Amino acid sequence: MRRGRPGVPPRGTAERTLVSVDGTGAAAAAEPVPQSRPQPRLWHVTLSVSGAEAPLAEVRRALEQLAHDHPFLLTSRYAGDHAEIRYWEEARDLHDAAAIALRLWGEHRSTANLPPWEIVGLEVIDRETYHHRIAQGYGPAPATPVGVHPY
Repeated sequence: MRRGRPGVPPRGTAERTLVSVDGTGAAAAAEPVPQSRPQPRLWHVTLSVSGAEAPLAEVRRALEQLAHDHPFLLTSRYAGDHAEIRYWEEARDLHDAAAIALRLWGEHRSTANLPPWEIVGLEVIDRETYHHRIAQGYGPAPATPVGVHPY
């Protein structure tokens, strides 16, 4: 059984102690420095896609499958040549949330049989901004109930 060194916290703990060495080689312990990892946050994502005209029934079925595959999907609005998808994403920061959102359509294209449309718009905002916008009466208002709906 391996034991840790005295004064050195075990690996994986939240705090690490910095140690300085003076001119004689003797170590002097300094104050512990907390090692914090950013906690995941909720981000409201609006993804807009468009492309060549597709049958409405096929677009609806594909978006319903996407909603089944991606359980945080809030609402989808669609027409024969474009769609808007709104959902919540849990991510460490905006960059991660945007990267996940930009992959969503392509990664689910074959499994949900989504039209071969391209992403033409992306908005990612934090939860506080979303609720502030709603309270002020502007922003990505929940125009449609949860689910898949035509424009």
